[in-house]
Amino acid sequence: MGVVPETMRVAVYRGPGVVELEERPVPVPGPGRVLVEVGHCGICGSDLHLMVEGWGKPGMVGGHEWTGTIVAVGEEVGGWSPGEVVVGGPSPRCGRCRRCLEGKPAQCQNREEPVEEGLGAQGAFADYLEVDIRSLLRLPEGLSPRVAALAEPLAVALHGISRSEVAAGDRVMVFGAGPIGALTVAALVEAGTGPVTVVEPDRARRELALGLGADEALDPVELALFPMWEPERISDRGVEVVLECSGRKGAIEAGFHQLVRGGTLVMVGAGIEAPAFDPNRMLLNELTVRGSFVYDAGGFERALELLASGRLPLAGLIDPVDVPLDGLGAALADLASGRIAGKVLVTPR
Repeated sequence: MGVVPETMRVAVYRGPGVVELEERPVPVPGPGRVLVEVGHCGICGSDLHLMVEGWGKPGMVGGHEWTGTIVAVGEEVGGWSPGEVVVGGPSPRCGRCRRCLEGKPAQCQNREEPVEEGLGAQGAFADYLEVDIRSLLRLPEGLSPRVAALAEPLAVALHGISRSEVAAGDRVMVFGAGPIGALTVAALVEAGTGPVTVVEPDRARRELALGLGADEALDPVELALFPMWEPERISDRGVEVVLECSGRKGAIEAGFHQLVRGGTLVMVGAGIEAPAFDPNRMLLNELTVRGSFVYDAGGFERALELLASGRLPLAGLIDPVDVPLDGLGAALADLASGRIAGKVLVTPR
């Protein structure tokens, strides 16, 4: 391994749409932690919320979908060595509360603020990243680090699917064909679930969804919505499961109207505007609305296995052009505007 420098570049959020490079000291890994040289880091929808829509705090560094190479280890680190290529995995949970013992780490009753899920801690839009060894996974044999950077968003998509309890023969509607929605479609198609309909306002993303195997891709204006005085009226396009991956108020409300009796809406995407639901529609049709936060137990391992299997159409999921660290701001703008449809990877080096 080469000599680790004293300083590194980080892409710092200054304000909505403004990201600047800054020199900061390279962290020294503490006990149970390692220093990773970042190889690839995906731009997530939460990064758009934080750095384009202004959810973030000035001075923060985003990025939590990463792969890289260990360059230094702290004390009390066993089983990991410099030179190993690793994948960023799930944040550590307490492992002792009721939900953890039930195998539901997303519901850990002792978790701290979700900074490690990309909502505030220094992330991987940087040359180097210090990380807890409990959040490390090894790269499966034959899987490129570039593709492995999809593990985190794919684990999120898989958790949303498992939260839906989708069954054989269920019709599924996915709202939003951004990275999480697209990976959700790919995972559903790979599992033979469906038919799968995608609802997405952007034409390029609708075409991406069809290329991933969706049976139909609709513009939101094609959907039926019903007034409160018709709570039992069911859409002609009704489905058993809606996976809402955009976090948009209008999309969540529209998805609720596409459920048949006994249907389930899973809210996967995060948003800032609160939706409104007709309680009589929910009551009379026995509808279920569920949240989906981060991952299943073993979700990252399952995601990496699926990525390494060759069964997903990866060429359509990842934008062919990676961007350097100083191109992050422009890439965020292109993603927010819809000029780029696939997952964009940042390569600091």
